Amino acid sequence: MLAVGNRVRKSADFSHTVRSGARSGRRNVVLYAVKTGENPTRVGFIVAKSVGNAVTRNLVKRRLREAAAQSLREYPTGFDVVVRALPPAATATWQELRTDYMGALRTCAGKVDRTRLLSQKG
Repeated sequence: MLAVGNRVRKSADFSHTVRSGARSGRRNVVLYAVKTGENPTRVGFIVAKSVGNAVTRNLVKRRLREAAAQSLREYPTGFDVVVRALPPAATATWQELRTDYMGALRTCAGKVDRTRLLSQKG
């Protein structure tokens, strides 16, 4: 379970992260991340009806929430992350979702850090 301080909750924060964040897609998820300095890492989820019925969507959210909780050990501060579940996530196993989530997060973190370094040089 994610603590309240680790959740993206406001619509404006979702929009900002999706529009201006680094993006990385996998088979089951698309992940957006933006650097937030020394603030705690926050994660938000978008699971649309195209993923499945309410039971399926909630299962996908619970699995992604657990993957996010595990990722906080690696990235405890510095990011706002929004995870969009894609329709194949409905039939994905826990391990597939976790692997896609972690891979996309590492890719986005690398992109964000590279962007920050380039802006400091110029």
